[in-house]
Amino acid sequence: MLTLKGNKIYLRALEPEDLDFVVEVENTEEFWEISATRVPYSRYLIKKYIQNSHRDIYDVKQLRLMICSNDHNRLGMIDIFDLEPRDRRAAIGILIVNTEDREKGYGTEVLSLISQYCFDHLGLHQVYANVTEDNLASIKLFEKNGFEKVGIKKDWVLVKGKYKNEILYQLINVH
Repeated sequence: MLTLKGNKIYLRALEPEDLDFVVEVENTEEFWEISATRVPYSRYLIKKYIQNSHRDIYDVKQLRLMICSNDHNRLGMIDIFDLEPRDRRAAIGILIVNTEDREKGYGTEVLSLISQYCFDHLGLHQVYANVTEDNLASIKLFEKNGFEKVGIKKDWVLVKGKYKNEILYQLINVH
């Protein structure tokens, strides 16, 4: 089986044709809380980002992949970021864009594929995710996929004038 292909989805590098999709996602305020975005991104900046997305993950410390259904529809994106090669760890963030595409098992496949990729191909010891405590769908997804809740950061994220706690989840490679 290919590393980045599952039963329902596959992960692929960003392509120039993804520009409109990425611009829309990055500028959807509903997603800003989970991506720590505070301002919109210009089409120009996102185009430059896509053009440079081929750079080595060890150089830029991040990698974004498109999540596609097996019938080639874009479902969302998965990010590996804050790569720490010395400590062999990285953060991951996942977004399935449309609510009608959620809770269909795509997220589970994505986490399985990206975790295996990080462990087998990047040689990481662990991946981790930060999830606000009111994001019940993400909590369920990470816990279902073996991520362990290891801590709570109190009043960590300020959203619309209110602080939210953030949960730290880890998945450690035991092989």
